[in-house]
Amino acid sequence: MEREDLGGFDPVWLFLVVGGVMFILGFAGCIGALRENSFLLKFFSVFLGIIFFLELTAGVLAFVFKDWIKDQLNFFINNNIRAYRDDIDLQNLIDFTQEYWECCGAFGADDWNLNIYFNCTDSNPSREKCGVPFSCCTKDPAEDVINTQCGYDIRAKADSEQRTFIYIKGCVPQFEKWLQDNLTVVAGIFIGIALLQIFGICLAQNLVSDIEAVRESCLFT
Repeated sequence: MEREDLGGFDPVWLFLVVGGVMFILGFAGCIGALRENSFLLKFFSVFLGIIFFLELTAGVLAFVFKDWIKDQLNFFINNNIRAYRDDIDLQNLIDFTQEYWECCGAFGADDWNLNIYFNCTDSNPSREKCGVPFSCCTKDPAEDVINTQCGYDIRAKADSEQRTFIYIKGCVPQFEKWLQDNLTVVAGIFIGIALLQIFGICLAQNLVSDIEAVRESCLFT
C-alpha cells in the first residue's frame, strides 16, 4: 500500500518546517540587532508581519468555515487511519491523539474499518481483524504495563460491552468539546502570541529607524 495514495501525513515534516521558520526568524532578528543590520531587521519585521497576518486570516477563516474545517479534519483523520501501520511517526501521533483526547477514530471506533488490518471483512486474515489500536482502550490505573492487545476483536462484541473496554466517542467531537471547555485559555494564548509578535515588529522598526537616523547624522558630520 503506497503512503502517497492515502494522503497520509508525516508529522516530521511539520516539525521540520516550523523549526526552519523559527530558526530563520530568530537568526535574522538576533544578528540584525547585534550587527545593527537594517536589512536583516527589516526582513525580520516583514516576515513576522506576514506570519501575524496569516495567523489572523486563519483564525477568521476557521470561524467562518468551521463546518468545512470539521469535514476536512474528518477526511484527514480517516486518511491517516488507513496509513496507520505504514509509518511509525504517524502511528505514534495517532496513538497519542487517541490517548490524550480519550477517543477512537474520527467519529467512532468503526472508522477503523478503513484500515486493512483492523477491518471486519471476512477476507481479512489479520489477527487485529475487527479490533482497534491499544490507544483506543480505556486505561486501568492498576496496570503499569500497556496491554497492546486490549483492542483485539472488540468491535465484534455488542456496543454495550465495547463501552467497557474502549473509548466510544470520536476524536473530532472530543476535540470540539475540548475547544469549548478551554476557549478562554486558547483565546488567551493566541492573543498573547499576537501581542508578542506586534511587540517584536515595533521593536525591530524602532531599531531600524534609530540605525538609519545615526547613519544619516554621520553623513552630515
